[in-house]
Amino acid sequence: MRLRDLGFILPFSLALLPAGAVALIAAGWPASWGAAFPLLVIFGVLPIIDVLCGIDTANRDANDADIERRGYFRMLTLLTVLVWPAVLIYCAYEFTLLPLGPFGKLAWILSTGVLGGILAINPAHELVHKSATLERVAGGLLLTSVGYHGFKIEHVRGHHVNVATPADSSSANFGESVYAFLPRALRDNMRYAWRLEAQRLQQRGRRVWSLENEMLRWTALWLVLLAAFALWLGAAGALFFIAQGIAAASTLEIINYVEHYGLVRTALAPGRYERVTHLHSWNAPQRFSNWLLFNLQRHSDHHANARRRYQVLQHHDDSPQLPAGYATMFVLALVPPLWRRIMDPRAVRAQNGVRSV
Repeated sequence: MRLRDLGFILPFSLALLPAGAVALIAAGWPASWGAAFPLLVIFGVLPIIDVLCGIDTANRDANDADIERRGYFRMLTLLTVLVWPAVLIYCAYEFTLLPLGPFGKLAWILSTGVLGGILAINPAHELVHKSATLERVAGGLLLTSVGYHGFKIEHVRGHHVNVATPADSSSANFGESVYAFLPRALRDNMRYAWRLEAQRLQQRGRRVWSLENEMLRWTALWLVLLAAFALWLGAAGALFFIAQGIAAASTLEIINYVEHYGLVRTALAPGRYERVTHLHSWNAPQRFSNWLLFNLQRHSDHHANARRRYQVLQHHDDSPQLPAGYATMFVLALVPPLWRRIMDPRAVRAQNGVRSV
């Protein structure tokens, strides 16, 4: 194992941010600003660290079976099934105890949701692509904890099939703002997941409204979790559980916006498009944020080779390149005029086959 592989432990350091926020409030920080501490670190400090750590474009042999099978890398993604629920439970408990006003409550929910995007949805994204039942179930559990379990179905059977086409709910159109994209993506992701699962069962001659329906099973589990939070912490606990899930799902879809903005596949015939390659998603080589996100920013190769494990995802120089890591691009997306000024020329060049610099 290379020394750089130890960097993939870094996501778990983010699990300490809520406790750090509580400590700052206890030390005298205004509660509202303390609640925003995780956001300040993720979107304020991490982009600076990203710049200081530079980029990593080195590739491992994607066909090296030893690296592919190495248990260390698989253990890290599976470990999030233990770490994230602990973070979620802690954040829910503190939500009912901390002296937070309206701004503080919103900041705490957003902080938890963004952490859910990193510690639940991102590892789940890695896990649901794998063939092992344990990994797929673990991915489903993580997604259900944030109420976005439809992603397990729609992402694999919908997004990866339709990416960079008008049929994909998670591919942002050129010129589309994140504020127009986000509600559409949240709505259609779950709707398409129900449709895809119904189609799967109908094709097999099975009843849609049965326990064979994966969406029904995960939804039932989500309702059990919601009831558990309500029984434990009352209405505030139930509200928090729902709200943090919306924040986590929104975090995911804003990242989808960044990953696919303005890129389209060439139509070969009505409803038929060129094969997906590493040219149809944005790539980002920033070393530190790739450690934090299990190489999610090597997204171009992920779409070209969806079952490839994160430790052997490849950097492609000729993929469309983002100017910064995801934390920076997330904030940039929230300011549409600035986003379009920076990204529209790059998207045009990418569509014309010119490498972004």
